[in-house]
This record gives sequence, structure tokens and C-alpha cells, in this order.
Amino acid sequence: MLFERTFDNCCALNFPTVREWKQSHPGGKVIACFPVYAPVELIHAAGMLPVGLSGAGDRLDIQHADARFGSFICSIVKTTLEMGMAGHLDPFDGFLFSTICDSARNLCFVMKRNFPKMYVDFLHLPHNPSSPAAAQFLAEEYRRILTELERLGGKADDAAVRHSIGLYNRNRALIRELYQLRTRAPQQVPTSELYQLIRLGSFLAVEEHTAQLETALAEFRSRTAKLRDSIRIVVEGSFCEQPPLTLIRLIEDAGCYIVDDDLVIGQSWFESDVPTEGDPLLALARSYLDHSVYSSVRHDFRKPRWDGLVDKVRRNRADAVLFLIAKFCEPAYFDYVPYKQELERAGIPHLQLEFEEKSFTFDRLRTEIETFVESLVFD
Repeated sequence: MLFERTFDNCCALNFPTVREWKQSHPGGKVIACFPVYAPVELIHAAGMLPVGLSGAGDRLDIQHADARFGSFICSIVKTTLEMGMAGHLDPFDGFLFSTICDSARNLCFVMKRNFPKMYVDFLHLPHNPSSPAAAQFLAEEYRRILTELERLGGKADDAAVRHSIGLYNRNRALIRELYQLRTRAPQQVPTSELYQLIRLGSFLAVEEHTAQLETALAEFRSRTAKLRDSIRIVVEGSFCEQPPLTLIRLIEDAGCYIVDDDLVIGQSWFESDVPTEGDPLLALARSYLDHSVYSSVRHDFRKPRWDGLVDKVRRNRADAVLFLIAKFCEPAYFDYVPYKQELERAGIPHLQLEFEEKSFTFDRLRTEIETFVESLVFD
């Protein structure tokens, strides 16, 4: 299994790879980012390490966070705050949030109140991408964030931002190649391995992660594996809180090839390279508005996301869609209805399942997935 020990190590609550980076970069700062999207290029350009957090999974019991959030809040919000209250976020010097949902927005300000010595900021993303002012608005918001980051880290001029954009362009291009290889030959690229590999980028410096992607791409290409009698599916709805690795393996063992997904979506947010000419902040803004993937937390009616899902199914020659939604994830559940309607119009089968970080057994989910697979295979 590619990099499994490294993945487990990176996801440990004491963040060993973050501590190692700080030891090798005396005085270096680390900025945590809530998942889905963050302008990691700006953090990197200021000489700091961006780290994507997706909660604590099943590795932490809630003892403090329940007193600050209601019972109907998703696990990723609660366990992220719990990590802070229990001292697990001590290696971090700041936390950058962006528009995801009301719960994530509220967590930003709860963190700011409870950790006054930590840099905590909120990136305001435009809600009307069709507005002529949207790109300039976002570029100025990036500039504001960069100014704050420079106070904490180091000076980041246009050349530094362009250099960081170039590094992340290469990283995302390799991820796109891996995803394309999986679509062509899913037996060579199990998603349980690919997911671990991509998620490593949430914890490692981009230069190190890119090197691992290059090594893995060569290994995946050289593999020989027999194609199983499995159905091809798209996994949708896990763009923020990540499902347990055990659940991804269960899906594959139940007779599914995952040929596309929105797991760790921030690692593949842009569909093409961000231009490195001209104003780099404006280039980032325009790429966010015009060349990024659809998402339940980004409203762009120029490209309806339900059309994007149908296109994803057809482009990847998938047989069905599996909605894998975290409990209490409002954006995913809000979108399930229009997604369902569009899939039914297109005659595409689908199954909706719910997961929790704290789940230890998935017997019921296994039964539902196996039944769904059998209904398609023997239809």
C-alpha cells in the first residue's frame, strides 16, 4: 500500500510532519486551513507551511467542543475545535477559514475568541461570480490576506507569489494525471491508495508532496492488475469532512471502482494551470472564478453544479453515483435534491449514504452498497 505509514503518521493528532518542518525551518510559521479551498499559494509565498485540517476523525473524544456548539453541528467543526482546546493545535501559528458553510464561518470566530494569541482570519469569497467586479474584489481580498500573512511570516512580492503558483500548478497537474489514469485503469489505481496519496499534500510542503506524486505516478503506470467485475461509480458529497479510509476500502471491496470523486477537493481545485504572467493575485482570482471545479459550497449559476455532476459521470464512463455525505453537512444535503432530480432525468442510478467520523463499524453501509451493486449488475 503506497505511503500508508506516512499517511497514518501525517494524520496523527500530534502532527509529526508539521513539527519536523518547524524544526528544519527555525522561526518558520504554519497556517492551518479549513478544507475545500484556501489560497495556499499565498501562505507558501510568505515562507510559511499551509496545512489542511479535516477534523480529528475517530482519534479524539469530544470533551470541550459540545459546550460551544449545538448537537446538530458536523463532526469536523467540533473535532477541530476540540483539537485546539486539547492543545493538539499548538504547532500552528494561524488558521485561515473561507466560505464553506455557516458552521465553518462560526468556527472561525469561536477560534478567534478562544485563541486570541493565534492569527485567525476569514477569506471572503465572492458569491456572484458573474459580476464584472468579482475578480477585482477577490484580488483585493487576496491582497488583504497576504498583507496579514506577511506580518506573521515574511515578505511576499509578486515574484514570490508567481513562484508558489508555479509549484502548485505542477502539483495539481500531477494529480490530474493520476485521476485520468484511474479513470482509464481503475484496477491499477485503487482509490483507497490514491486518496491517501493526495491527502498527504494537506500535511507536507508542496515540494515534497510533488516528489511523492511523481514517484507514485510512475509506479501506478508500471502496475499490472486484472480488471474485476465491478461497477464504475462517482463519489460525491465528501468535499469537506473526509470519510474514514476504512469506508473507502469497504466501497471498493463491495464491488465498486471509484473513477472520480470530490475527496480532498482543495488539492485539485483548479481545472487548469493558474497563469503566472501579470498580476498573480488577479490571476488567482480569475482562476477561482472561471477555471475551478464545481462545488456545493460555491454557487455559480453560469455552470450549474448538477450539470457538472452529470457531465462528470458521462466523462468518466461511470455506471452510478454514490452520495457519501457527512452527518449534519447542510451544503451536501441541500444539493442532494437538485442532484437527484438531474440524475433521474438523465437515467443515472444513485445511492445516498451518510457517515460519521466516530463510526467504528460500517455493516449497514456495506449491506446497502452490496445490494446496490447487485441491483445494477443483475438488472
